[in-house]
Amino acid sequence: MASARSSFSRSARASVRDDLLTRFSDFARASAPSAAFAVGITAAIGFSKPAAAATLVQWHGLMQNNDLRSLPELLHPQAVFRSPMAHKPYAGAPMVSLILNTVSKVFVDFAYRRELVSSDGLNVVLEFSAKVGERELKGIDMIRFDEAGKIVDFEVMIRPMSGLQALGEEM
Repeated sequence: MASARSSFSRSARASVRDDLLTRFSDFARASAPSAAFAVGITAAIGFSKPAAAATLVQWHGLMQNNDLRSLPELLHPQAVFRSPMAHKPYAGAPMVSLILNTVSKVFVDFAYRRELVSSDGLNVVLEFSAKVGERELKGIDMIRFDEAGKIVDFEVMIRPMSGLQALGEEM
């Protein structure tokens, strides 16, 4: 193991790790494995925060099944939701859960397209596409986790404006 580390640069190792994480996240979205499986895989490939990775896998499973009933288990009690339509953030796990449950019922053909993970493993950006009525939209979910893997901050950005307006009308 030490010889492999010395023969590859830090950036090369990071590139391989990032590639493996991307492949794993694609697999996770397709199969929605258990949290225990996610923790094992992420630990094996050196993901720095397996608790956050396990929560992310659970989040993908909830969205894939369009059933967010167990979302409160993933949220920190003081979680914050930052809406693309409101200046003031919404605070508290019950409010975050209510908003995300409502939005999940409004979106049609929702799918995540790309996933980016920060080097510390506590922040992800998930690019998505969906429809609201006849409007197609794209957006990103920016999610921050604490060390225990709980979601502490969930920020959404949506484009185009007509898609955001359609979402606002349905909410």
